[in-house]
Amino acid sequence: MSILLKAFFVLLAAISGYLIALQLVNNELTAYIGMLIGLIIALAAIRIEMLAKDTPARTLIGGVIGIISGLVVANLVTYPLVLQYFNNPRIEYSVYIIVNVIIGSLGFSVGMKKGEELTAEFQKLKNRGENQKDKKDVPLKNLLILDTSVIIDGRIADICETGFIDGTLIVPKFVLGELQFIADSADPIKKVRGTRGLDALQRLQKDTPIEVEISSEDFPMTDKVDMKLVELAKKRTAKILTNDINLHKIAKLNGIPTLNINSLANAVKPVILPGEEIRILVAKEGKENNQGVGYLDDGTMVVIDDGAGFVGKTISANVTSILQTSSGRMVFSKATAATASTGEHKKKKEPIFKAVE
Repeated sequence: MSILLKAFFVLLAAISGYLIALQLVNNELTAYIGMLIGLIIALAAIRIEMLAKDTPARTLIGGVIGIISGLVVANLVTYPLVLQYFNNPRIEYSVYIIVNVIIGSLGFSVGMKKGEELTAEFQKLKNRGENQKDKKDVPLKNLLILDTSVIIDGRIADICETGFIDGTLIVPKFVLGELQFIADSADPIKKVRGTRGLDALQRLQKDTPIEVEISSEDFPMTDKVDMKLVELAKKRTAKILTNDINLHKIAKLNGIPTLNINSLANAVKPVILPGEEIRILVAKEGKENNQGVGYLDDGTMVVIDDGAGFVGKTISANVTSILQTSSGRMVFSKATAATASTGEHKKKKEPIFKAVE
């Protein structure tokens, strides 16, 4: 709205207020009061128009609701007072104008502020909804906490290279400390195991696509590594990757899911049923008489009856039974009749004394 148009609007409102008041009351003073009211209304309208350019619609709506509420309250308060205490029309109109202007302005101001607050709250709700939508769209990371036993085992690096594990592997510093203690042990066997674990970690970081996070979080309330792992898993909403049966039981009691590499290895072993014929290399003699021992490609031990005479040879054997334990699987078999009929399994006895020529 241009300046000239605004000036014309103010003049028109003032004249209209003057004429309306004069027509209704036919009093010169009242007419001037009407002109003043028209002038105030025009200025208020111009002010609202200026605010509308840079003010959100909700804020303006709040202001309009506020000024309407203010004028209603002003008239409800003023009318009984005028009837009871004032008999002079000039005083009545003056009180009406003053009270309406004050309370109306106050209502407009409060309505604008509340409108701004509503706008801010609406924006917060909108942002929260967008954030929740983004969180739903982005899949949560699969977090796996490694314990000392699974690091020393070393197979975790091979599994990660195959791509069967995704997400992030978390290695707590207190586990690294335990691993370092084992690697520095005076016992040569423990030292080898600890060194192998450190090498496996180095391989995980350098040669596998999996993300490895070294966590410095600790729980000084307990000095037991297993309980620290359980508390960390609770805090990070993670699973524990372990070969320790006792840790598995503790985690299960606390509602923490665990993954066991030994269980995975048993699950992916080829299925062998009693009665099947297998080809097996007899690696050594067994503990019992005339027994041989061999190993499948996955490391499963096979006990072969009538196989002692075939050490170093690959023979055919019939599977008789399978023993499944928590630590692994053992296959019992017997050399086939065709193999046994060759007579090669019978050991040749050397004479105690050789003839002297």
